[in-house]
Amino acid sequence: MKPRLAALAMLLTSAWAQAAELFPLADVRLTPGPFLDAQTTDLNYMMAMEPDRLLAPFLREAGLATRQPGYGNWESTGLDGHMGGHYLSALALMHAATGDAEVLRRLNYFVAELKRAQEANGDGYLGGIPGGRQAWRDIAAGKLEADNFSVNGKWVPWYNLHKVYAGLRDAHRYAGNRDARAMLVALSDWALRLSAHLSEEQMQQMLRAEHGGMNEIFADVAEITGERKYLDLALRFSHQAVLQPLAQGQDKLTGLHANTQIPKVIGFKRIADMTGRQDLGKAAEFFWQTVVDRRSVAIGGNSVKEHFHDTQDFGAMIGEVEGPETCNTYNMLKLTGMLFQTEQKGGYGDYYERALYNHILSSQRPGGGFVYFTPMRPNHYRVYSQVDKGMWCCVGSGIESHAKYGEFIYAYEGDALFVNLFIPSTLHWREKGVRITQSTRFPDESSTRLTVDAPGEFTMKIRYPAWVAAGKMVVKVNGRAVKPDAAPGGYVSVARAWKKGDRVDVQLPMTTRLEQMPDKSNYYAVLHGPIVLAAKTRLFGDEQLNFLADESRMGHIAGGPVCPLEAAPMLVSDSLAFLRRFKPVKGKPLTFTARGLVHGAAGSATEFIPFFRLHESRYTMYWQHATPANFERMRAENTAREADRLALDARTIDQVAPGEQQPESDHFFKGEGTEAGVNGGRHWRHASKWFSYELKDPKGEAKLLRLTFAKADAGRRFDIEVNGVLVAEVALAGDGNAEFYTVDYPMPDSIVQAKPQALSVRFVAKPGSTAGGLYGLRLLR
Repeated sequence: MKPRLAALAMLLTSAWAQAAELFPLADVRLTPGPFLDAQTTDLNYMMAMEPDRLLAPFLREAGLATRQPGYGNWESTGLDGHMGGHYLSALALMHAATGDAEVLRRLNYFVAELKRAQEANGDGYLGGIPGGRQAWRDIAAGKLEADNFSVNGKWVPWYNLHKVYAGLRDAHRYAGNRDARAMLVALSDWALRLSAHLSEEQMQQMLRAEHGGMNEIFADVAEITGERKYLDLALRFSHQAVLQPLAQGQDKLTGLHANTQIPKVIGFKRIADMTGRQDLGKAAEFFWQTVVDRRSVAIGGNSVKEHFHDTQDFGAMIGEVEGPETCNTYNMLKLTGMLFQTEQKGGYGDYYERALYNHILSSQRPGGGFVYFTPMRPNHYRVYSQVDKGMWCCVGSGIESHAKYGEFIYAYEGDALFVNLFIPSTLHWREKGVRITQSTRFPDESSTRLTVDAPGEFTMKIRYPAWVAAGKMVVKVNGRAVKPDAAPGGYVSVARAWKKGDRVDVQLPMTTRLEQMPDKSNYYAVLHGPIVLAAKTRLFGDEQLNFLADESRMGHIAGGPVCPLEAAPMLVSDSLAFLRRFKPVKGKPLTFTARGLVHGAAGSATEFIPFFRLHESRYTMYWQHATPANFERMRAENTAREADRLALDARTIDQVAPGEQQPESDHFFKGEGTEAGVNGGRHWRHASKWFSYELKDPKGEAKLLRLTFAKADAGRRFDIEVNGVLVAEVALAGDGNAEFYTVDYPMPDSIVQAKPQALSVRFVAKPGSTAGGLYGLRLLR
């Protein structure tokens, strides 16, 4: 067992050690290749960010003068301070990964300024939440109202604070900052006092709101301090409504906000590793398997519009432009690494590799900037943050992700060295005095070489990827072939007393293959080895898209024109047996054409390239397949299927998805006595008193409100107001046949004539009734 766990182990009845360890980031260095390029780009982006602007919310809330004004965007609309926590983690990771002295200097400055704020607060609290002190006092007194993304009217306050906790932990863990450790413990003691008088029912009510990985953090603090009280707090912060179904092997994830759940599960796994709690461990394993096998697309990402959808219908993945969120994959990789430490299954390495190359690496623009949503919709595109504008969650996780590429390449267990990823790098196995260099141009070439620079006796275990056919992986030691003792999904073992200069050459033959959408619908991705291939598919000739997001609340969404699906390129052939048509393009690594296969785009000249190299363009990653005989019929079906939707989108000025976290927060949701849920796979919002949204109408064109209701809510009575003007007194009907229906409400003449650019839409319950449920809201021209 790790020495630092010894004190805590005495307090536990069944603590157990992990079977394998990932090497510290400081022991791995990237060498030239795409990951080092991405790390350098990230470093430049981080150093362009202004520490004093990120510190401003913390100083302001502590009553101290700020040196610079804070950033805008999410950092000035309720989530103030979350980016500062991410930034501290990113600095710690980048220092560990590079040894950069300026990064360490900036980290120490950041911690010192946070320490000033914490000391000024006087009770251990540290946060940038606007007016947060009063909200926390109310919670401590038992005055609690929680929703999916708010607690006492504050936007996911525990989620926000989790970033601060994690930043302090990482500054201590990776950079050895002693003040950060003391501050982390003080902040944890504040949380202990805050929650001491809350009942279990109140705690679970509070955990309805997104709260990041608070259970993981308190488990970490228990490990750092050896004190059981923090582990007890970690258990209190474990959301039972999510834990219990997962522990019983039940997938109840449909409709849930995806990235709210993944950090909870990371915490379950963390506590399981410390206590041996089987229910928590089983929950984490089942969740991972379910999300990876049934809920993820080719790039390793999951969810649409941030929510888990029906596993039997990925239609929204193709139809919507808000595809997999980068934060989700950041957290899935963290969970994957933890599961690997317990059980060294090649499948964990396969997923990690897929998601790392195809989602994380692809999510950073070569010139700097990060992606929030990666659309799977054919012919759409992505937008990237700008250093002084985008303050989204995926920027925060982004500056961390590209600083820790060395985290999973290697691992060890006793005398075994695991080689999980084929990334050019060096390893210093300090415990053994061993040094390894991995030289490779993978995935541009299907091989890697591992050279022993400092000798030792150990077993090298090299992952046999699932994408390499059985019997095709070749391993040679100093030029002599070694018979692989593993199958795809396992590890090839080579045990010997290694000498300086010994080399292991590994051949990893890659083939091109199709991967169908998980719901088995008629959409296919093309992969070569673990690499997802996509094509630039500009549709409108010389159209000029803005790929750099602005600083608006919804700037992270690629909101430009949506190309109709009938105009998307297709793969046309008599059958799916067309992979032999894919031919490499001379002089262009991992680039292919497929003569006579692509209909649309550039036809036979269409180039399939690694998605991680595709930027600032419309693209197609998932392709419909048609035969020559049914091609026109399928195009007509696509046209009919989308005609009404595209026409409605053309009329829509702004819209809200009630009950969904980010769309509601982007529209500044407020309310009293509110609740949200899912019915028939559709999200809803209602209130016993009132709720409201802020909509934009920049050109003053609004004529109608289109609202969606459910037949099941018949009889509910409420008023609809816009900018304080009564629009309608509503009594929901129940005499129709449809379970869900829409009603159009004309805007009052006074609103139409005034042409306001901002509209506050408010739903107010009649006495004894309920406002809503509201299933959809559109502002129409």
